[in-house]
Amino acid sequence: MQKIALFASAIALTLTTASAQAMASPLAETKADGDGNTIVAIASTNESFNVLTALLKHAELVGILNGETEFTVFAPTDDAFGRLPEGTIESLFQPENQALLKTILTYHVVPGRVTSGQLSSGEVGSAAAIPLSIVVGSGVTVNGANVVMADIEASNGVIHVIDAVLLPPQ
Repeated sequence: MQKIALFASAIALTLTTASAQAMASPLAETKADGDGNTIVAIASTNESFNVLTALLKHAELVGILNGETEFTVFAPTDDAFGRLPEGTIESLFQPENQALLKTILTYHVVPGRVTSGQLSSGEVGSAAAIPLSIVVGSGVTVNGANVVMADIEASNGVIHVIDAVLLPPQ
């Protein structure tokens, strides 16, 4: 985990930190006020999403997720990224893996705003044009990853926090 955080710092990202109150819990819910609290702005103010925001910046997806188009993002935490095989994150920063990185990240994104109350079991199309499998029961899973916090509202969509990184089928 520390290696991931140090690596994110090493790529010289300037991440804003939330107030001590908002960060009392590592997954403290952040509510949007409708005035520019985009998906990326909210993720970058939560210390649980340092790796995700670093990868979004490297993949040049920040502009899209900061825009007015609405998206639903299934956002893996730094802990989820930390469970990937050693060297995986570093390899995603290599220029030859740029297309793969974009595919992985857009696989976590669904066009439109979909709250937890609107989720139902079945397939949903991702922005990577590869379907995701949603199962709604006693909880919600996306391709087997658990939604551990739902409905973090952003001015341009909604974030659902998941406990694993979604990897598209080969």
